[in-house]
Amino acid sequence: MGEGSKIIFSIFGILDVTGEVITMWIILLVLTLLCLIVKKNLKERPGKFQNMIETGVEYLDNFFEGLLGKKKSRQYFTFLASLFIFIIFANYSGLFPGVGITDYVKAPTASLSVTMGLGVITFAFLQFAGLRCGTKHYFKRFVSPMFFMLPLLLLDEFIKPASLALRLFGNVFGEEMVTEELYHIFPIGIPVVMMVLSILFCALQAMVFTMLTSIYLDEATELE
Repeated sequence: MGEGSKIIFSIFGILDVTGEVITMWIILLVLTLLCLIVKKNLKERPGKFQNMIETGVEYLDNFFEGLLGKKKSRQYFTFLASLFIFIIFANYSGLFPGVGITDYVKAPTASLSVTMGLGVITFAFLQFAGLRCGTKHYFKRFVSPMFFMLPLLLLDEFIKPASLALRLFGNVFGEEMVTEELYHIFPIGIPVVMMVLSILFCALQAMVFTMLTSIYLDEATELE
């Protein structure tokens, strides 16, 4: 839970629902509906909307191919693209009026719980991808080039997803807090400037997270 997160309500007294969780549910609903609409209206001769979606997919494909190569990019595209799309939507949600100012809607990535969840998912996927390349390969990379490197390499494996989560949380939470404080001091003008700068900032954070994940994935699946 991010700093200052307020519990809106609880489900069965077990799951605490905050503004970040509500916004995350909205994002997942929007993305699900968007996918269903695109799938239902796919045409051989695409219209403007389908063209825009295909351009975005092609951009992501080229981006990951440049990092992983064609074979690995196609193999892990679904996971990496899903990660990128969720993060960029979560980041951009903070630009909507009222988000971050009211307790009921906050950018999900401004919550450490959400970014740590993304880190745990990334960690699990890296282990899964490494094991798919062979058990011998998986364990060998923790003792290469020398066996005494085992503790350091194991620690590094856990630090990677933690650093991803903390970096994303720190940047998004910091930007949201600055915008909120400026809104209280200068309600007109300056917050708008911050939101304009955030358009580039939000996309950059999503790109950095998935780029580093791609690099870690390439290391985990490198057979040579």
